[in-house]
Amino acid sequence: MVKNWQELASYQPRVMKLLANSIQKNRLAHAYLFEGKKGTGKKEIGFLLAKSFFCENLQGFEPCEKCRNCKRIQSGNHPDVHLVEPDGLSIKKGQIQALQEEFSKSGVESNKKLYMIIHADKMTVNAANSLLKFLEEPNANTIALLITEQYHRMLNTILSRCQLLSFQPLQPKSIEETLTQSGIPKQFAALASQLTNDKEAAMEIAQDDWFAQARLKVIKLYEMVSDRNGQAPIFVHTEWMNHFNDKEKQETGLDLLLYIYKDVLSVQLGIDEQVIFQDIIQQLKQHALQMTQRSVTEKMTSILEAKKRLHANVSPQLMMEQLVLTLQEG
Repeated sequence: MVKNWQELASYQPRVMKLLANSIQKNRLAHAYLFEGKKGTGKKEIGFLLAKSFFCENLQGFEPCEKCRNCKRIQSGNHPDVHLVEPDGLSIKKGQIQALQEEFSKSGVESNKKLYMIIHADKMTVNAANSLLKFLEEPNANTIALLITEQYHRMLNTILSRCQLLSFQPLQPKSIEETLTQSGIPKQFAALASQLTNDKEAAMEIAQDDWFAQARLKVIKLYEMVSDRNGQAPIFVHTEWMNHFNDKEKQETGLDLLLYIYKDVLSVQLGIDEQVIFQDIIQQLKQHALQMTQRSVTEKMTSILEAKKRLHANVSPQLMMEQLVLTLQEG
């Protein structure tokens, strides 16, 4: 996902600045804890840091990508870069001991070593205590990277020995750009980027035929509600419930509907560039003239209330029928 430090700067500027300064000044910490939600680039940045650490022709803080160290790290087979991941549900004491044994030997290529522990919060208590001893007596030229989505589950004694770097959730625009660069049509990229802050998950959503159909059905329902032709409840019964046929899909449907009304509000506020459903913006502009801002926000509130009712185990069909009747008012 992350190809270089400059790309990182576009969505994790604080992390990039801190690590870049440390590389340039040769002041990398012996242990870092990368924490943040899934899909924020923690593991990729770990490998990028490894490249900068081992690169034979470092340019400032950017690895050259051409030397044998950069190439080996890229292909995942550098003898002095070690990756530890959960064995089943947890990281076990034996895995940390094997890592310590490996690190007691001198480096294969140089005196540098780097290890990365993925899902560090899944270490057993014994594994965590083994690692603690390792962190308390760091070898020179050794870097530990602990990566987690739930750092509050880790021992305080481990946290206190690591430099904590928090990775921010990705901005929808950043995800949208990645998707469009990968050939995803803009209307799908814009919407999928709103549903998750994980680039890979957004890519999966955008390429899913169910999602493409869902988007069309949401637009159709919105048009029926706006036209107030009495067809919306029938549409809910004949098409909506068949497509949005479980709780997760129903919630997605409500989210997509909410984004359309958010778009109407964006048009009313004069921020057309923030409209997600750009392909129906002319319709949205017409509707924006026919509704007050208060009316639009009330409709958005109704959709949010419907989401709550969905979780309160109300009949989804009844909830949707009541929602469309409420949206048709005013």
